[in-house]
Amino acid sequence: MKRSRFSEEQIIGILKEHQAGFSAADLCRKHGISDATFYKWRSRYGGMEVSDAKKLKSLEDENRRLKKLLAEQVLDNATLKEMLGKNF
Repeated sequence: MKRSRFSEEQIIGILKEHQAGFSAADLCRKHGISDATFYKWRSRYGGMEVSDAKKLKSLEDENRRLKKLLAEQVLDNATLKEMLGKNF
C-alpha cells in the first residue's frame, strides 16, 4: 500500500481548516491534493482529534497482526489434518 505524503496530524489539521471556514477547493489547491482525497479523508478522519487517530492506527495494526496470526493458525491446522488423514 502506498504511504501517504501527509501524516495523520497534518490530515486532521487540514480538516480543521475546513471546519474553520475555508472551502474544500481552496484547501485542495493549497495543499496539492485532489477533491476525492479530501472527501475520503473527511469521511475517515472527520471529527477526530490527533489522539483518536493514533488510537485508530494502533487498533488497525493490531487487527492486521491478529488476522495474520489467525491465517497462519488455520494453515497449520489444515496441514495437520491432511497429514493425519493419510495412512502410514
